[in-house]
Amino acid sequence: MSNVKRPTWAERTPSMQDYYDHYWGLPEHDDRQLFEMLSLELFQAGLTWRTIWERRAAFERAFADFDIDRVAAFTAADIDRLCQDQTIIRNSRKISAVVANARVVQGLQGSGQTFDDYVWHFVDYQPQRLVLAPDESLPAQTDQSKTMAKQFKADGFRFVGPTIMYSFMTAIGLVNARIEI
Repeated sequence: MSNVKRPTWAERTPSMQDYYDHYWGLPEHDDRQLFEMLSLELFQAGLTWRTIWERRAAFERAFADFDIDRVAAFTAADIDRLCQDQTIIRNSRKISAVVANARVVQGLQGSGQTFDDYVWHFVDYQPQRLVLAPDESLPAQTDQSKTMAKQFKADGFRFVGPTIMYSFMTAIGLVNARIEI
């Protein structure tokens, strides 16, 4: 991507540059990709995004390329197996949350609603603009992310607090905090 102006965090490594240039903050509407990003965001809790993003390929292998139906079918034995997988973050609560969340998304889809529609309705289907200075940090959470987290939890999602939800919102473009040239 030519003439990209990036925030400081996105300049630190080639993988963070790639993430910023090709993923972060760009509106995403594919159910599988939305599920992947939600899953990766919940794994980030307590860790750096770089740690998670650099293990993305391992997470994709471990979670059947984030195929919602396949992950929803994971059993307790699959969760135990993943808790032994040294290529990913071996946190049983996070692993179980990904499986539970796949089941919730599968339920949405089974009732005729896409995950895309479910997620984007929180911003009336329009990205919200947030302008930050290059070295200014994103807020950890907002009133909107608190509302979204509350509804996600009410609908059965797990590991979706307001901080994780705000990170998810910026990652998938619900909130556009990209630097404009």
